[in-house]
Amino acid sequence: MIWKTNFPLIAILRGIKPQEVESHVSALIETGFDAIEIPLNSPQWELSIPKMVEQFGSKALIGAGTVLTVANVEHLASMGCRMIVTPNTNPAVIRRSVEFGMTVCAGCATATEAFTALEAGAQTLKIFPSSSFGPDYIKALKAVLPPEIPVFAVGGVTPENLHQYMRAGCVGAGLGSDLYRAGQPPEQTRQQAQRFVKAYKEVQL
Repeated sequence: MIWKTNFPLIAILRGIKPQEVESHVSALIETGFDAIEIPLNSPQWELSIPKMVEQFGSKALIGAGTVLTVANVEHLASMGCRMIVTPNTNPAVIRRSVEFGMTVCAGCATATEAFTALEAGAQTLKIFPSSSFGPDYIKALKAVLPPEIPVFAVGGVTPENLHQYMRAGCVGAGLGSDLYRAGQPPEQTRQQAQRFVKAYKEVQL
């Protein structure tokens, strides 16, 4: 199995702080999420990621986002990070992540970038920013990609439009500001997560 979770929505906690990360991740996991991304442009991510790996690594795929360098990958591997999400297509970053046995969700926008990521070993792709391209673009891109490769829509995905991206061929989505905004209370994260879970389940009916 290429994608290693049961629920293909990735929670992106951009801007999360170490002192609050546990309560938000706990709320997400209780709601049904099992893929959590902490971007590297979040405050003190070096504390948050290993903390979440230790506490929730057996329940969820804990990973890092906005991973730009091989040095980042090597540092994250030492923390036990299991998922690498990139905003761009960087073959060196992808190859090093795969060498460590991590799941890679590589950011891409074009067919050239998508195939470059796959040739480097990426197991999954994220189309970013999806809201700028739209579901029709993703559907056309999916037509030339290997059918077994999971594709995620990232950027501008909401509970209201999630079904459009999934019907275009996405297996799921990465959820940013419509799920979590820096500073919001854990209960708001829980409520937003519940809305996304409901929207995802409705597509499956």
